[in-house]
Amino acid sequence: MTTAALQTGGDNRLRRSLGTPALLLFGLAYMLPLAVFTTYGLVTEITSGHLAGAYVVTTIVMLFTANSYASMVRAYPVAGSAYTYTQRTFGSHLGFLTGWTLLLDYLALPLLNYLVIGIYLNASFPAIPIWVFVVASVLLVTVLNVVGIMLVSSINLALVGVQLIFLVVFVSTGISFLGGTGQTPDVFGPLFGGDASIGSIAAGAAVLALAFLGFDAVSTLSEEAKEPRKSIPRAILLCTLVGGLLFTVTAYVAGLVFPDFQNFGNADSAALDVMTRIGGAALFTFFTAAYIAGSFASAITSQASVARILFAMGRDGQLPKRVFAVLHARFRTPWIAIVIVGLVGLFGALFIPLDVAASVISFGALVAFSFVNLAVVKHYIFDKGERGTAANIRYGVAPIIGFALTVWLWTSLTSTTLIAGAIWVVVGVVILAVLTRGFKKRPPVMDFTEEDPAVEEPVPAA
Repeated sequence: MTTAALQTGGDNRLRRSLGTPALLLFGLAYMLPLAVFTTYGLVTEITSGHLAGAYVVTTIVMLFTANSYASMVRAYPVAGSAYTYTQRTFGSHLGFLTGWTLLLDYLALPLLNYLVIGIYLNASFPAIPIWVFVVASVLLVTVLNVVGIMLVSSINLALVGVQLIFLVVFVSTGISFLGGTGQTPDVFGPLFGGDASIGSIAAGAAVLALAFLGFDAVSTLSEEAKEPRKSIPRAILLCTLVGGLLFTVTAYVAGLVFPDFQNFGNADSAALDVMTRIGGAALFTFFTAAYIAGSFASAITSQASVARILFAMGRDGQLPKRVFAVLHARFRTPWIAIVIVGLVGLFGALFIPLDVAASVISFGALVAFSFVNLAVVKHYIFDKGERGTAANIRYGVAPIIGFALTVWLWTSLTSTTLIAGAIWVVVGVVILAVLTRGFKKRPPVMDFTEEDPAVEEPVPAA
């Protein structure tokens, strides 16, 4: 591409073209309806067979947080997600660190998808190395994201559809299998029955937080949404509710048909054991095709979202503007940021194990979710002075409950994950110190007047 094909200044607005249905599909594609099977064996073992119960807990926690996101979107309907909300509420220093922490899971999610694509395609075509599939998927996803968000939205419709069809087939096949065994299953077993413990379920629920990043991803498209103050909050709440329901039902049926989780051949590929038991080779093949399609859709949307966060931070001056704030003149997409995310995903998928990638995603997500919940209280109760019973519940009690629940899950992660996350945060502090010359000056603040004249005037950052 030539320099003439790029745009770094002037009209750097993203194109508003997405309604609530497209945003919901984007979020569901990001969440990956078949994500249950990405960490199925791992979390089933952590929870001693109570995966569905862990999903119920995570869904409840995420609904509180999704409500906080919806509230903050109404205040700041622009790109940037938790980064923007924290920056405008608590100041640019903490905003930078929140954005930096969120980058951890956003950067890890595309590589997680590329890695599982390689693993499952290699299982079907063992003669072809995993790295070949990884490279091919990175190239294709990167090109699609550069071409534009509407093309991504159209592809998401088809790929989400394939996954939903599979889930219907899986649930119906599982019920048929249970009926044919002649045995009465423990209907409460996959939820909270038997030897369920709150500690193990919390530990599993903490890992499952990565499956709900779809509603956060929706918030990053605020500058490409029609009527963002209405469509984004609706899509966020619907995405969380629908996704949580799909995850819980799928995990519940899987737990009923395969309660003997101790007999998994391999925890990383435990889903294959379930498919083989209830549907044989036919369901195994269908699952592989649907799962690859879902992982591909998630890779597309996750790469698109993190590129837009990098775009927001670049436009803000907290990352190099000439690199991250560049839009393609024809497609109006942050193409350099998209390419950089693709490269990170490529090298990460080639060298980082699956379990490590899954763990760090949840760390970054839960830290960012905690700050968004606090931002609601600060913005509406303290800064805007909202009063009354309804306001106190909506902007005070609910987000405080959401904060407490996300901290609970966050502290339930393994010590290894917490150490890795802490290292990432320390690196962010060092970068912030360099940007601010030893914290002696404030990082640049995003200029909202460039994006949407209807956005509230921000409270001056401290």
